[in-house]
Parts: sequence; C-alpha cells; structure tokens
Amino acid sequence: MTDTTLIRGRLLSFRRAPLSLADSDSYTYEHDGALLVSDGRIAAAGDYAAVRQAAPEGTPEIDHRPHLILPGFIDCHMHFPQMQVIASYAADLLEWLNTYTFPEECRFVESDHAARIATHFYDELLRHGTTTAVAYCSVHKTSADAFFAEALKRGMCMVGGKVMMDRNAPQGLLDTPQMGYDETRAVIGEWHGKGRNHVAITPRFAITSTPEQMSAAQALASEFPDLFIQTHLSENQEEIRYTCELYPEATDYTDIYARYGLLGPKTLLGHAIHLSEREADALSEAGAVAVHCPTSNLFLGSGLFPLKALMRREKPVRVAVATDIGGGSSYSMLRTMDEAYKIQQLLGERLNPLESFYLMTRGNADALGMQADIGTLEVGSSADLVVLDAAPTPAMRLRMETIRTLPEELFLLQTMGDDRAVVETYVAGAAMKPASDAQ
Repeated sequence: MTDTTLIRGRLLSFRRAPLSLADSDSYTYEHDGALLVSDGRIAAAGDYAAVRQAAPEGTPEIDHRPHLILPGFIDCHMHFPQMQVIASYAADLLEWLNTYTFPEECRFVESDHAARIATHFYDELLRHGTTTAVAYCSVHKTSADAFFAEALKRGMCMVGGKVMMDRNAPQGLLDTPQMGYDETRAVIGEWHGKGRNHVAITPRFAITSTPEQMSAAQALASEFPDLFIQTHLSENQEEIRYTCELYPEATDYTDIYARYGLLGPKTLLGHAIHLSEREADALSEAGAVAVHCPTSNLFLGSGLFPLKALMRREKPVRVAVATDIGGGSSYSMLRTMDEAYKIQQLLGERLNPLESFYLMTRGNADALGMQADIGTLEVGSSADLVVLDAAPTPAMRLRMETIRTLPEELFLLQTMGDDRAVVETYVAGAAMKPASDAQ
C-alpha cells in the first residue's frame, strides 16, 4: 500500500545559483504551496489547491503555514568523532589536533562509545535541519560501522569514511597502508549502497599519511572510481609548510594529491583557504570541490576563504559549504552561512541570502552530484525537508514586523536563526526532529 502525505506551507527550492537578489528565475517559490509525499519521495509539488486535487482521497495533511519549507540542509564536511572537542581552546590547527582531537578520537576503538556518539551526532544534525552530511569517522572501523548503522536506522542519505592515517598521530590512531586499504575495502563492502549510505575514501591529510598509504588510497580510488574521496587541503600556513617538507618532490600541497590520482570531480577538499593560482587552476581542471568551513576557519584562526573570488575565476573552482564539527563551533548551517557572510564582508565581497540558501541546499547537492535525489523540492526527489520559522524568538519576531520580502526573511534566518528556527526536519517524508530537551 502506498504511503502518502500532503505537506502544506510556503515552498522554496533553487533551480541554479542566483545571479543577484533580483534573480527570481533562479528559484521557485509558492506562497501557499504543498508537497505530495509518496513512499518517501516527492510525487507532486506546487500550488496547494492543485496538489491537493491530485492527492489520493483520504491523504493526511500536515499544515506548516506560515512557515517556509525547503530541501533539508546539506553539510559537506564534518568529523563524527569530534562532538566532545567542540569549544576546545587552542592556538591553531596543529595544537588543537594534538592536544584535544587525536586523544578524543582514540576512544572510538570502543564500539559502545562509537554507537553512543553516533546517536547524539544524528540527533544534532536533525535538530538543526541537516538531512545529509559528509563526515570523517576515526581510524577505527568500529567508528565507521557505528556511523553507517545509525544512518541506516534513520533512513538518512549520508557520506562517510574510515580515516586512513599511518604517521604523525598517537599510536592508538595509526593504521598501516595495508590496514587502511583492507579496512576501507571492508567498509565499502559492508555499507556502501546499503540504504542511502555512501562510503568515501578518506586519507585524513598528507601530514598523517605516508607515501605508501597515499598509494593505497590511490589503489582504492582506481578500484572504486564512483566513490567520493575526502581529505584536507591548505587550511593553515604551518600545515602547508610541514606538508610540503614531507613531500619535497611535489610542486605544492595540491600537487601531492594529484600525484596520487586523488583529484577528480568526486574529491571533496576541506578548507582549501590558501591556494596559489596554479592550485586553483588544478582544482578547476580536475573538477574537485573546495569545501568552505567558515566557523572553523575563524575559530582556529586559519584564514579567510575567498569564496566569491574562486567562483568567478576564469577557471572557476567548484565550492561547497560545511560546519566542520568539531573545529567548527555550530551544527547549524544557518550559523555557518552567517559566518560565511562575514568572511566575505571582510574580503570586500557580498554574499546575498539567496546565494546562502542555494549553497546550503541545491549548491551542496550539485557539489556532491546528488541533485537528482536531494537538495531540491522537484518531483522525484527524496522528501528530505526542513521547515523554518523566521520568528521563533522575541527578537526575531520583532524584526519580522518590518520584513517585506523573501530575501529579507532569509537574511534574518541566516543572521539570527539556529535550531530554534527549525520547526521540523523530514527524512524521506518522516518527521524526525528530536525534542530539544532530549537527553
């Protein structure tokens, strides 16, 4: 028997990147709209009256008016094992990794701990309206098992990978080139394509992988060309210096990954702040994605990511946006884009709210090549949705009294919104937002 539901509210979905605040052709907006959800997918979308008429008799209706309904947010770079190191005080990236992050990740050898944190991790994603994320697990296969098992339980579309790292970390966090290869292959066999799970080949970054392990990652990429590859690039100046010392034969940091066949359209490069023109050209030519993590970049003092400059180059670089939990300081994509806006301001650029909401939804789906399944409200897409209230707090309600346009409302949500603005999160048509006081 077909499971159908009608979800009513104001609908917003992007067709492409907006060119300006006046570019209404870049999105669809229905003031009184509806989605007909059938077996977890959008069967009809548009004006409420027309969709209601098309719905089977007796279809239950959920009325979210006057709230906005958008595709669920997508987060393209997170660290699942770092929930308990958020807000750790350190001077910079390398001190933060060695003092807090690496010791915490050692705990993920324990399956019970990994399973407990996985439960909290997915609760936080859904509380903040995020329905798809790309995440690093720890070096332990147990962490990847816990990550994918919880995703499967909740029916979420998730990308993740067992980290490969065989040097420059505590003993409890090291594998070997062969172990990294074998365990990644095992994770692929057990989890890739199971439910909505996608496995990513995940060498943490060049500092923590020997040339032998980079060759093992290259072998995996050759055997499984459809898989994502995720790693880090040019986050911090000291990191760049040390990395290039470890690989003196490489032209620059980006060239290390290129030499091992790890640059391509399914490569997600966290941070990529300090790129030379040659490196930006290399990313553009390979179709690789630079993933902007604004709250993390500011928290760790890593630098200001030139988002707009990369997008408008003669050879544009594909970009995505992300929270980078736990270097990042919030699970909220709204908070993330608020900080992204401020970084562009400091660089003398403008990031308008239509662009921000495009990036959190359709833009990140495009970066992942998943726009046929997530990131829009188009017929056939999975019914992964977020429902937003622009007036959940007294201060936001007061500001809403003077708001007259959709972009103004979006900018308010971006500037002052957080998990309180998320009325509901749907995964494949099922309401999933946990109670805010859940323990």
